[in-house]
Amino acid sequence: MTPSGPNLAYRDDAALAAQLAEVAGRLLLEVRAGSGLSGKALGDAGDAAANRLLCDAIRSARPDDGLLSEEEKDNPARLAKSRVWIIDPVDGTREYSEGRSDWAVHVALAVDGIPRVGAVALPGLDGGIVLRSDQPRPLPPPAECPRFVVSRTRPPREAEAVAAALGGELIAMGSAGAKAMAVVRGEAEVYLHSGGQHEWDSCAPVAVALAHGLHASCIDGRPLVYNRADTYMPNLLICRPEWSELVLGQTVRL
Repeated sequence: MTPSGPNLAYRDDAALAAQLAEVAGRLLLEVRAGSGLSGKALGDAGDAAANRLLCDAIRSARPDDGLLSEEEKDNPARLAKSRVWIIDPVDGTREYSEGRSDWAVHVALAVDGIPRVGAVALPGLDGGIVLRSDQPRPLPPPAECPRFVVSRTRPPREAEAVAAALGGELIAMGSAGAKAMAVVRGEAEVYLHSGGQHEWDSCAPVAVALAHGLHASCIDGRPLVYNRADTYMPNLLICRPEWSELVLGQTVRL
């Protein structure tokens, strides 16, 4: 999938996505600080609160668009829509409930299956940040040896193999959004995931990554397509353009 860059046709949508991701992130911090809950109960409370805020706001602001959320029963009516918002109220519920910083809020708009707009909030970082598809930042210089962000609990075998073949380093991290944004922020060069995800795990991160000039595709190079009847996505590659051919060349050998 080629970089989309800032798209003026979706400027208002991008501003909405960023605002909602930021507000939901602040709400989640308030729930974590003031609910007195912990563990699964805290994660459930955060998911429910952020989902309610995001879904209510999107339905109010964009009543004609479709909506797909991890935390709501899927409505097949979205399949007939050109414009579909795809959200993950808390990406990395485990990290959120453990008081860690590597979790995210995802708000994306897919148009005809293409992730046109995305905002990824990282509220747990100091001061909180929101990375947006309409406000790309210059990419920092890449490291000479590629750093691969992988799950801190289940590092993918494929990522381990490709990193070893390219002389890379593994960096353990929590949510998909946090890992993808680590590449955007220059903290890593490659995010290769092969353990299966759903559309809400990657739509917003992919939109942001593409806008920043990164490569994003399946690990065999096929394009990522959203708003499908089956939301399951088996794998994902987000990486610096300097490394895309080498990484893809290694994955086809696995």
